[in-house]
Amino acid sequence: MSKIRICFFGTPDFAVTSLQALLSDEHFEVVGVVTQPDRPAGRKLQLMPSPVKQLALAHQIRVVTPESLRKDPLAVEEIRSWGAEVGVVVAFGQILTQEFMDSFAFGCVNVHGSILPRWRGAAPIQRALEAGDAETGVALQKMVKKLDAGDIIGVRRVSIEPDMDALQLHDRLAKLGAELLQVELMDFLRGNLAALPQDESLVTLAAKIDKQESEINWQLSARSIAGKIAGFVYGPGTYTWLHGKKIKIHKARLSSLSASQAQSEPGMITGIFTDPTGDYLSVATGSGILEITEVQPESRNRMKIGDFLKGHELKVGDKWGEK
Repeated sequence: MSKIRICFFGTPDFAVTSLQALLSDEHFEVVGVVTQPDRPAGRKLQLMPSPVKQLALAHQIRVVTPESLRKDPLAVEEIRSWGAEVGVVVAFGQILTQEFMDSFAFGCVNVHGSILPRWRGAAPIQRALEAGDAETGVALQKMVKKLDAGDIIGVRRVSIEPDMDALQLHDRLAKLGAELLQVELMDFLRGNLAALPQDESLVTLAAKIDKQESEINWQLSARSIAGKIAGFVYGPGTYTWLHGKKIKIHKARLSSLSASQAQSEPGMITGIFTDPTGDYLSVATGSGILEITEVQPESRNRMKIGDFLKGHELKVGDKWGEK
């Protein structure tokens, strides 16, 4: 069988792993890449190419960077001239029309960071952690116009470990997504694997994260807060207030102290501990105790809670969440 000609659509690091896998696979030929335009980055806000564009140029692959593919007929015309048989979409960041997807002989497929139909939408990794899911994964789907509703070609699953955050999960899922393209995609294109419809009764939505969600609500359970902190590490982060100062929370964990033992008001410090594995603060929540291990004060670097305590006199009874 001759090589399958692929047009790759993607932008961030998550997509780079998939593009690298396709470039190294003798069964595929990446004939062109479509990615987001260069964006300002860094302190000097210099225009920087996307991670996917950088990899494509390093391999001397043709690249187009439309601001909106739906509004750029010249870009569409150029992409069609490449003669790709299938479009592979991984965290591209733009919506494709059904007409455009149908212009490829095999249509378009998408690597999505959840076990569809759970967590359709923009933030599946963050929402899975926020919800306290025990398991997540990646799905390879045949793309249709409706958001993440296409038939499933393949799935890879992974357990979410108690201390796992979104950055760690991101890297794990990126590798699994690349595996789907190297194995299930080829089986599908050869006709050896049929795509299966999703169960619409099991759909949940991973809505785009609003920055207003970043502030910690101490009335929630310790499990919910820990999930949000772990999930939002990938962006936009979480914060609270202490003595009128804004404090980012980077790492926290559930306490072994049962909810029945926690009699303090939500947000109140219940203990300050020096532990062989690291210092921590215990804080009461709406249900259960949260142990905070890494923070970042305003205009300061991220630090362990032990270093934070050297410059901040805290005592049991002080309260987080009050401006």
